[in-house]
Amino acid sequence: MKCVFNAQQNKHYPKSYLVNGVRELNPESPQRVELLLEGAAAAGMTQVEPDSYGIDAIMKVHPQRYLTFLEHAASRWSHIKGAADEVTPNIHPANRDGEYPKSVVAQAGFHMLDASCPISSDTWESSLWSSYSALHATELVLNGESACYALSRPPGHHAGPEVAGGFCYLNNTAIAAERLRDKFDSVAILDVDLHHGNGTQMAFYDRADVLTVSLHANPERFYPFFWGYACETGEGAGEGHNYNFPLPRGTQDEIYLETLDRALEVVEEFQPQALVIALGLDAYEGDPIAGLAISTEGFRSIGSRISAKLRLPTVIVQEGGYLCPQLGENLASFIRGFEST
Repeated sequence: MKCVFNAQQNKHYPKSYLVNGVRELNPESPQRVELLLEGAAAAGMTQVEPDSYGIDAIMKVHPQRYLTFLEHAASRWSHIKGAADEVTPNIHPANRDGEYPKSVVAQAGFHMLDASCPISSDTWESSLWSSYSALHATELVLNGESACYALSRPPGHHAGPEVAGGFCYLNNTAIAAERLRDKFDSVAILDVDLHHGNGTQMAFYDRADVLTVSLHANPERFYPFFWGYACETGEGAGEGHNYNFPLPRGTQDEIYLETLDRALEVVEEFQPQALVIALGLDAYEGDPIAGLAISTEGFRSIGSRISAKLRLPTVIVQEGGYLCPQLGENLASFIRGFEST
């Protein structure tokens, strides 16, 4: 299997984010990439660089207004006297169906769901190349590879069509799914990150051609809090095409894998022609965010069960997974399991 990555993705690194009212070091650091690349090599993956794809494929998920904001926000923000080095919102609208403001301060609140997605001068370029990695992996699958892994960093599944959030700016998973739809009539997204993929859900909630399925820590006391409940099943044409499997905090391998089997039955019943896996490794028992308790061997089982059950052209897109010694080992374990069937 190939691993797609470009070093431009490392430039983005806001130094802090706001959590519980306190500025802390941002765990979504470039060091993650070093460990993930080690894991990719250990699993026998060949690293390749993505091509540049422009913004047409990205605009199938994100409208121009949002992309313009992301591209220019840091520069505009820098002209505010006394402003912080990085864009962080301090006001949010109660809804987003009123007039679109002209102030970059107001637009930051409009387009950024929370204070865990600060924008620096390098965010736009790194986010573009992160999406290009997902697109390149998708192109390889469209051209005959059975599966391909995109080391997309920064991650993407909390980014909705017009909003950033949770370290995410462009939704790489959704972008990959949209590109697959150019060839395949139906695509399934299976998100196994610790956190609910709320941005991905937003992108496809009213559609029947893309099934979205997410296993994650119960959001009643866990990010993203407002999305990820089992009652969220889609709307309009998308009714019955969104499935959430919230899990108790601290869930270990046995219960997780039983739940995964149920999720895979949902995907199989949908009969998709291609699959995108939003691969979060932050469900690991030793991850610093500490939500679930999956073992390294558990990731191997997750990979093997998905592959054995579905046997579909598959794009694997990296989402979460933060600094701990086993981060690369967990990636290698998942890939080995996926390729073992």
